[in-house]
Amino acid sequence: MSRTPRRPGPHRWLWYALGGRLPESYREWVLHDVTSKTWLWRHGLRTTFLVGPLSALWLLLPGPLGLRLSLVLLALLVGYFYSFAFAEENAEHRLSKHGYDYGTGKRVRAAAKAEAEADIRARYLARYRQPE
Repeated sequence: MSRTPRRPGPHRWLWYALGGRLPESYREWVLHDVTSKTWLWRHGLRTTFLVGPLSALWLLLPGPLGLRLSLVLLALLVGYFYSFAFAEENAEHRLSKHGYDYGTGKRVRAAAKAEAEADIRARYLARYRQPE
């Protein structure tokens, strides 16, 4: 994909981050979102919108500050751990919700990785394996 598809507005992105389905006109953007080079960073940002408010709320609970901070730290660690453990599955689910076949994200990311590695290999061979 050479161009970035039309991005959703803030309210639509927030709905998408919370697990909602975007209108059909954003279908290409969803594919870009879960297959770009920064897809894991994007996944982390969406996760932050899920665990962040809950963690901030726990800071307001009554009790010793150390206990509340420990609760927030544990919640963030567990939340991010499970989120990243199932990041690929989450990406595939988002794609299937938007009309793509299951496995499309993994296939597109693998093709992009192979293309990048082929380019790196070609540059390496051109530089260090020149015929004498």
